[in-house]
Amino acid sequence: MVESAIFNIILEVQPKSMGVADLGCSSGPNSLTAVSKIIHTVNVVSQQIGLSVPELRVSLNDLPGNDFNDVFKSLPKLYNKMKKDYGIEDCYVWGLPGSFYGSLFPAQSLHFVHSSSSLHWLSQVPLGLKPKVGTHLNKEKIYLSKSSSMSVVKAYQRQFHEDFSLFLRSRAKEMVSKGRMVLSFMGRRSPNPCADEACYQWELLANALMSLALDGLLDKEKIDSFNAPYYAPSLEEVAREVEYDGSFVVDGAETFVIKWDDGDKSDFNISIGYRVAKTIRAVVEPMLESHFDLGPELMDELFRRYAKIIDDCLSKTKLKYINLVISFMRNDFNGDGDGSSDDENGVGNGGGSGSQEAREVVVVGGVVVVEGW
Repeated sequence: MVESAIFNIILEVQPKSMGVADLGCSSGPNSLTAVSKIIHTVNVVSQQIGLSVPELRVSLNDLPGNDFNDVFKSLPKLYNKMKKDYGIEDCYVWGLPGSFYGSLFPAQSLHFVHSSSSLHWLSQVPLGLKPKVGTHLNKEKIYLSKSSSMSVVKAYQRQFHEDFSLFLRSRAKEMVSKGRMVLSFMGRRSPNPCADEACYQWELLANALMSLALDGLLDKEKIDSFNAPYYAPSLEEVAREVEYDGSFVVDGAETFVIKWDDGDKSDFNISIGYRVAKTIRAVVEPMLESHFDLGPELMDELFRRYAKIIDDCLSKTKLKYINLVISFMRNDFNGDGDGSSDDENGVGNGGGSGSQEAREVVVVGGVVVVEGW
């Protein structure tokens, strides 16, 4: 999907200077992987079409707390690789801290936007979940579950609507006509927001937290007052937001099924539950630390219990995540960049296949592996 998006940009727009943004770049050894692949694809596609490789302006975005210094230390290696392997010297990479739920870039400065494993995070905990008279609406749970009330479900849906619509409006102003976005994030196939495939990992983590409370190791009120700033939308929900906004068309969409127990099995001494718990811990530990004020020993105990609960569940049933990968094209506009659209439908015929497919994929070390990226 990334290759197709970049091919269409190079063919249709033919930019001399190409603006690229990776939203939610994170830090660590994989922080430049997506950018490296994007640059490689631009080089290959330009050669295929018979055009010069455009100057590349690459923005790495994440929240201000991200370790951008760690990312920058890897840039010399990336520049050397580009020069040696592709002969590319006109490439400029920088970091831009800030939330992508709002404006980040100058108007009409971007041709391609990429984001992976970020947009399932909300800008904040849904406001409707904060108690007015001391009674928590989502007691003993930390996200949606089958026992969640309709008011809790609607609060999460409302927050997703506000956030994703703001994301689309912001990117619409920043992108050129016929620019492309490829976004990958956790989602669901079911129309039910409380389906296991969308929230079971949070359900089991809540059970682990409750076990600490029952043993007197954690204040239960802390659990009742915690709600994850997360939402796993369906493809239909995303399409409705795109249609409502009108600035983009969905150019293609795929649904990937990720099996919990298909990770790295090279070490038979480590259980599947331990591997899954370790992966989730790397993501959620900072927010748990800030809310529950758990020390290192109690945090370790929490995830030991979480791993055991996961192993018990996997012995009885197969558990799966759902990952959505969606390609968008910026609608034509009259040069004002205001997000206005000439396409009233908003979804469907963005110059691509508009295909929707489901595939089985696996997780290796917590990373989604997609063939033919």
